[in-house]
Amino acid sequence: MKVLLACEESQTVCIEFRRLGHEAYSCDILETSGLYPEWHIKKDVLNILGGKCEFYTQDGKLHVINTEWDLIIGFPPCTYLSNAGARHLYPNGVLNEERYQKGLEAKGFFLKILNAECEHIAVENPVSSRVYNMPPHTQEIQPYQFGHPQKKKTRLWLKNLPCLTPTNIVEPTENCHGAGWYTKGGKDRQRKRSKTFLGIAKAMAEQWSEYIENIKEAKDEPIRN
Repeated sequence: MKVLLACEESQTVCIEFRRLGHEAYSCDILETSGLYPEWHIKKDVLNILGGKCEFYTQDGKLHVINTEWDLIIGFPPCTYLSNAGARHLYPNGVLNEERYQKGLEAKGFFLKILNAECEHIAVENPVSSRVYNMPPHTQEIQPYQFGHPQKKKTRLWLKNLPCLTPTNIVEPTENCHGAGWYTKGGKDRQRKRSKTFLGIAKAMAEQWSEYIENIKEAKDEPIRN
């Protein structure tokens, strides 16, 4: 399969698809913090969402995609959409118009990924502020459903994909919005906060690639009279 990981500089999910033998690429306006520049596209993902495109990976190699992507998984920025930032949206109880407009721009970007020309799409984001009236999400997941003892509610918007099945439910012992590694400061704080938990990344790669491959196999079966 040809898989595009939109707005993923960490390559956490990209690597899991590569482990399964798929032609997966991460794409972000940032350079990758992962280990595989040959799998990373440093450019605006909107330019390649529809597939049928050419691009250079971060190692300088040219790649050509002759079809639409088989799967797009998007992790669009959530800084202005997230409900966790609502206190900045309504300082002193008054709507911050500048921040609100930035949130609307973020929503527009989110929708462009969700509505891309691709049969199978997943878009991930945290719980958003109600003021942005986001489209109904398909599923909510937690890290502790996939082997990580943290709480961090995440929403998935799915197009022609099944909901993720929990793989290893453990007792949550740390809330990502409380004390701990997730809230520590530093220049890499935002990157760490946006990185997908490995258990979730594995579930995405294994469950969704199997689902799409089964569909392809069914389409390729000869019709019997």
